[in-house]
This record gives sequence, structure tokens and C-alpha cells, in this order.
Amino acid sequence: MNLIRLVARPMLASTFIYGGINALRYTAALAEEAKPVNDEIREVAHKVAPSVPVPEDDKTMVRLNAGVHIVAGLGLATGKFPRASALALAATVVPTTAAGHRFWEEKDKGARAEQMTHFFKNLSMLGGLVIAGFDTEGRPGVAWRAQHAVGSAKKEAKHLRKTAKREAKLAAAGVRS
Repeated sequence: MNLIRLVARPMLASTFIYGGINALRYTAALAEEAKPVNDEIREVAHKVAPSVPVPEDDKTMVRLNAGVHIVAGLGLATGKFPRASALALAATVVPTTAAGHRFWEEKDKGARAEQMTHFFKNLSMLGGLVIAGFDTEGRPGVAWRAQHAVGSAKKEAKHLRKTAKREAKLAAAGVRS
């Protein structure tokens, strides 16, 4: 891992780890804020995957989200499964932001400006997580490897076809002699 990743990943993860710990400390207050978003998540989940159990309790939803933030944040910070950790965190940023920074509902200009700042900060973090989630650390990704394997297989098949054709000609010529 290069120095930039060694430093940048823990920096990006720190907000999620800290936020997850605070969410566990203040679950009741956050559950009230999260209720509208949790209701939407439950509704969509029941339509898309009715057999998947989704907690009906808002406090449980907040705790689950906090757990993802802490575990995936630690994974990103330590470099253990950094891509999966970053993508797990990215998946939680949208509902967390929608629950906690609903600037469009604020009437007070000062409060609205503060919520907008947090909203766009989270949007920026989402961008960083997406970059981290697709970072191959300078190694070719799966798509490139698959495409390269197909190209190699085609070349090998072409070579084998030519060799077989040549061997068949030689065999036919040897049979006639």
C-alpha cells in the first residue's frame, strides 16, 4: 500500500467511525430524525425483497447503520477489505444524509445554510468513498483481467488451429508417401 492510501483511508474512515460511535450513544434522538427515511427504506425493501427481514424499530435501524459505520470504517482505515468497506460506507451515506441533513425542510436561513454545508460535505465524502471503492491500487481490475484472458485465449486458439492444420497436412503427406 502506498503512503497516500496509508494516510488517506484512515482520514476518510475517521468520520464514519466517530459518527457510528455517537449514533450508538444517542440512538433515541437519532431514531426520531431517521424515522421518515427508515419508513421509506422499509417500504422499498418490502416491495423489492419481501422475504428479507427489515427491522420495524427505528432504534434498531440506527444501531445497524452505526454498526456498518464502525466496522466498515475500521476496515477502510486498516486496509482490511478497503474496497468492500468503502462501498458499504457509500451505501449508507445516502440514507444517513437524507435523515440527518434535510436542508430543504429548514425554515431558518442559518439552520438551512448549516444543513446544506453538512449535506454537501457528505456528498463530497460519498465521492471519496466511490473512488476508494473502485481503487485497484494500481493493479488491473477484474474487467481488464477478464478481457485480457479472452484475448490470450483467442491468440492461443488461433495458434493451436494453425498447428493442428499444419500437423494434419504433414500427417496426410506422410500417409501418401
